[in-house]
Amino acid sequence: MVKTNHSEVSEFILLGLSKSQNLQILFFLGFSVVYVGIVLGNLLILVTVTFDSHLHTPMYFLLINLSFIDMILKTISWWGCYSQMFFMHLLGGSEMMLLVAMAIDRYVAICKPLHYMTIMSPRTCIRLVSVSWVIGFVHSISQVAFTVNLPYCGPNEVDSFFCDLPLVIKLACVDTYVLGILMISDSGLLSMSCFLLLLISYTVILITVQQQAAGGVSKVLSTCSAHIMVVTLFFGPCIFIYVWPFSWFSVDKVLSVFYTIFTPLLNPLIYTLRNKDMKIAMKRLRNRHVTFH
Repeated sequence: MVKTNHSEVSEFILLGLSKSQNLQILFFLGFSVVYVGIVLGNLLILVTVTFDSHLHTPMYFLLINLSFIDMILKTISWWGCYSQMFFMHLLGGSEMMLLVAMAIDRYVAICKPLHYMTIMSPRTCIRLVSVSWVIGFVHSISQVAFTVNLPYCGPNEVDSFFCDLPLVIKLACVDTYVLGILMISDSGLLSMSCFLLLLISYTVILITVQQQAAGGVSKVLSTCSAHIMVVTLFFGPCIFIYVWPFSWFSVDKVLSVFYTIFTPLLNPLIYTLRNKDMKIAMKRLRNRHVTFH
């Protein structure tokens, strides 16, 4: 099908979080502040890791890729809506795989410390990041490809503050029940697969450490607490939205806000405030900047 021959809708109206103009202004101001925090926080991580040679390790290489994704995961004509959906699923899928890659990095660092630099070589890190982006792209293109030619003849109101596939395809002029099930299954499968891989990796880490040394479990939890917290914050809302969608295809707005806004904001806070190496590196960078001037 060709969209121009079958669609009378040239744009979508995003209803947002509320129809109240006062609340809309309040949300705009609040989320603008949050967005600035997201950009500045993740930019701080990118700059610190890039310019501090002490942080040129596999773990921080993966972290700056995660920060890059969190910083641009905020992007409405017809094509604008579909572009937003494509990039959201591309970046979301890539972030899931990056979190798995970071879990692999922690497994090697804790369970095979003597072989860490050999196993987690620069080539391995680049491969892990490349695989993350490829899987994110395949996931995103598979979502959009089956829906891009759907005919839309009205209404054109999307009951959310961003375009997401479950809500947009409901507006098509054809029966999209089966397509919606396939789309939810695709996102759910990726989310659950990554989440299970993360659970398995940390279970193996805890069992291995418990067998090797007494009191090792508490040390592992202390070392990996930041990553575990990010995984929980990221996959919690994601699983509820795509694996167990409320009212079938309706996306819960509170979870959507948390998933798209607060999780990217909390990531830099968690990885900087709870990370001794990052705090030392930021202090070195600040002192270097003061000395330079």
